[in-house]
Formats: sequence, structure tokens, C-alpha cells
Amino acid sequence: MYHSPVIRAVYARIRQLAHLATDAADHLIDAEDILIHAQAGLPMELGDGFLAVPSLQDARGEIGRRFTLVSELTALGAFDAVASAEQYVAERRHYGYLPEHQPPALSRTQHGTLHAIARGDVTISDGRPYHRREGVRFSISTIRALENRDLITREDCQLWLVDERVHLSPAGRRGLATSFAHPRPAALRTTSPAAPRPAAVAARAR
Repeated sequence: MYHSPVIRAVYARIRQLAHLATDAADHLIDAEDILIHAQAGLPMELGDGFLAVPSLQDARGEIGRRFTLVSELTALGAFDAVASAEQYVAERRHYGYLPEHQPPALSRTQHGTLHAIARGDVTISDGRPYHRREGVRFSISTIRALENRDLITREDCQLWLVDERVHLSPAGRRGLATSFAHPRPAALRTTSPAAPRPAAVAARAR
């Protein structure tokens, strides 16, 4: 496939996301090592080749710093991944490469919810869905409708004030991807055509 400037930009963004994910994983591994050494009373390198046994208080502080770094590195990961997928599919459509599958028939609210879930914006607490962005609302019935169609899944979450996180299922990822840059069908007519004026009727009768 011809790598247009848009496609090259998408590949560059994906490589950046991969590097950020790798860095985040390294920080989590380091945090685990720090906790293990502190609990076992084992010395570890604290910088400049200096070995010392970290106290539990120091370990907690360092682990908290690592978690903050991980949060910052991954904060826009899901959003950028969805944006990259949209650009990629739209560019492929532009050059005549159409997805094999058709997007699922969803209401505007259901589609918006599926998109928000893909960006990692949706959580559930006390049986109610929450969106990280203000002004965006949808009900738990929308979540259940998407679940019943096997487009999303839930998992328990240990974050404060969050009971469950919501993710796209494989069918949900495929369905959302095929909807990118897909022309929406025209709205159905709900009104009857206006009755012809008497003058127009008389003109046709001549």
C-alpha cells in the first residue's frame, strides 16, 4: 500500500505509543523491585552506584513517584490510539480500501458511548456510568445494550471511587473501526410530501 503522509504520520504515532508503553512497563517493574527489596531488607542501587536498603517509607514514596510517571506516560495513550485508527481507516477508504465488515447498526448515543469507551473515558460506580469529560451523559441501559450485543466488556477496578472499567470486546473494536469515515445513511422521511397547489393541478390537467 502507498504510504501517504497521513499513513506515515499514523505509523510514527504508533511507534511513539509503543515507546511510551515500554517506558511505563519499565517503571512498574522498577516499582515492584523497590517494594520487594524494602520488604526483604535487601540492598539495591539508589543512584550513582550507591547501594542501600530502602525503608518502607522511602519505598512507598519512590513507588508513588513511579506510578505518577506511569499515569503521565499513558494518560493520552487510548485517545491517541483511537485517533490514529480513525486516520488510518479514513485514509484507506480514500484510496479505495474498504473494510471487510459493515459497522453495526447503532443509535447516535450508542455509537458515541462505544467511541468514548475506546478512548478509556468510561467507568462505572454504584451501578452508574461516568464519563471523564463534562457534559457527556448516557445511561446504564446504553451500557447494557452494548453488552448484550457483545460489543463491550467490564472488569473490576481497584481505583478509588471506581467499581468497574469498561473495554471494547473484539467485536466492539472491529465494529468501531469499520464505522470510521463511514457515510451515515440519510435520515428517513417522517413527513408526507406537500399537496400540490390548485394552480399546479389545473396546469397539469390542460
